[in-house]
Amino acid sequence: MNSDQTLELAPGLIISRVLTGLWQIADLERDGRKINWEDAALAMKQYYDAGLTTFDMADHYGSAEDIAGIFRTKYSNGKSQLFTKWVPTPGSVKKESVREAVQKSLTRMQSEQIDLMQFHAWNYADPTWLDCLYWLQELKEEGLIKHLGLTNFDSAHLRMVLTSGINVVSNQVCYSLVDQRASHAMTELCLQHNIKLFAFGTIAGGFLTDRWLNKPEPLQDQSLTWSQMKYKRFIDAAGGWSKFQNLLTALKLVANKQATSIANIASRYMLEQPAVGGVIIGARLGMSEHIQENVNLFSFSLDAESKKIIKQALSSLHSIPGDCGDEYRKPPYLTASGDLSHHVDTIPPPYPSYAGSDGRTKALSGTVWEDIAGFSRAVKKGNRILVSGTTATHGTKAIGGNDPAAQTHFVIDKIEGAIQSLGGTLNDVVRTRIFIRNINDWEAIARAHGERFKTIQPANTMVKAELIGDEYLIEMEAEAILGN
Repeated sequence: MNSDQTLELAPGLIISRVLTGLWQIADLERDGRKINWEDAALAMKQYYDAGLTTFDMADHYGSAEDIAGIFRTKYSNGKSQLFTKWVPTPGSVKKESVREAVQKSLTRMQSEQIDLMQFHAWNYADPTWLDCLYWLQELKEEGLIKHLGLTNFDSAHLRMVLTSGINVVSNQVCYSLVDQRASHAMTELCLQHNIKLFAFGTIAGGFLTDRWLNKPEPLQDQSLTWSQMKYKRFIDAAGGWSKFQNLLTALKLVANKQATSIANIASRYMLEQPAVGGVIIGARLGMSEHIQENVNLFSFSLDAESKKIIKQALSSLHSIPGDCGDEYRKPPYLTASGDLSHHVDTIPPPYPSYAGSDGRTKALSGTVWEDIAGFSRAVKKGNRILVSGTTATHGTKAIGGNDPAAQTHFVIDKIEGAIQSLGGTLNDVVRTRIFIRNINDWEAIARAHGERFKTIQPANTMVKAELIGDEYLIEMEAEAILGN
């Protein structure tokens, strides 16, 4: 048996590398159905007794936190690791609301400290997400949270977090044989900063199993579970059912060689990827248990020949578009419903806007300099939006530290937020002007600009300049034309 069944995620926090995901509790409770909390907690005990001591949930996974609380007090004696998430509603968040959310999870989980609190942000163009993380870090320092993690963060914004004084230990992302987005920049960044990835979707909602080998393509309708509806969209984006069947055939060949299942091969492959701390495998508590199969993940390794077969099959798949977490932030929305309708009602504008003189509308970000110097973050007149010179300032903080790429991404986030607040999108940008302090930073800044504007390609100018504020490496302004 391999010795990789556990991992010290952070000092004093040893976890099972196969985490049991409780998201399907929400599906079991769909349409007002009720499940018995006591029975579900007892079902969790079966995983715990098998050595699968780590469980992953969220504030919106139905009754998952309540069930975990019963399990914790009755069956695990505090020796399990209970990870949860906070996914606030988009828009303004008050500091006291962060404490209330954490306290609610603590109460439901019947605990005095959350082992790992993972945070999700809906809209990076709204800097409220940074406030939330700074406030969560204060609660960590207070002792209500043991460790902080992220969920569904892309590589640019993980970098921003790491360079802005926020201490996180993990990032939970969709990462599977069908979805290899995390294998590039995300993995490189995590290895550089010793951040562990938790890979969910490793069996694609059950599609990466023997059950679907040589089976006809299912309809995308309510006969599927929420998880299946979601991952069927990933399969379509990766090239469709025929290419997916080729992958299953290759996995079956490797599975026969190892005398195991397709599901085990799919998850084991991900478990062996660089930076992956663990794989999250969902459980339909009391209904569909795969405990021994999950434990068997630690009974074998993949040899070079097996990996070669799998990589050859992967080479025929299409790449899932974008970076990690993009499925929740921009089209194509690879969610159960194909949009955000069952996640959020609306994404409010990041900044308030006001009707000004001469038919203008102005967006204000609230910085004191807007009043002192008499300017707006952005002004809209007709179908044209002009965005002021923007630095990596957020309140009293400089975001991104000394990392020019991180500062650039935050500057573009602020520009995007200003344009959103006036009814546009980043796609409407027709010109950017970039001013940099250090000429040696030009390539990192240019590459960050390229990541965000690679399909938009506005007119652009970059010059070296003496910037106001020693902490700022870049300042940028932009122009957008609505309906462009």
